[in-house]
Amino acid sequence: MATKHYLGSCQCGAVSYEVDADLDQTVTCNCSRCQRLGIVLAFAPRAAFSLTSGEGNLTEYRFNTKKLQHLFCKTCGIESFAYGDSPKDGSPMVAINVNCLEGVDPRALTSHHYDGAAA
Repeated sequence: MATKHYLGSCQCGAVSYEVDADLDQTVTCNCSRCQRLGIVLAFAPRAAFSLTSGEGNLTEYRFNTKKLQHLFCKTCGIESFAYGDSPKDGSPMVAINVNCLEGVDPRALTSHHYDGAAA
């Protein structure tokens, strides 16, 4: 799969975005947050992401190392993306909750598992 253009949103639609992402490299994680949320993640450069609505309807949560800016909708509570820096080179990136992308079945993707509980 190559990089494609996707539309994403929270459940109620108050927060929406567009992103160009490659879903060949999705990740599942068992950290205390991802495990509970059942998130399937895809990562993209921040420049490939555009928040199209709902900036004022976002609230932030940081935990553990506080490096990731988990953003979720104040209305429905869904975290559809998070901002952070790439651990490889420090460049700005976005972590996309693939469950929030239109027309994508995240359970049909082959995801790499990251042991966030041990990190």
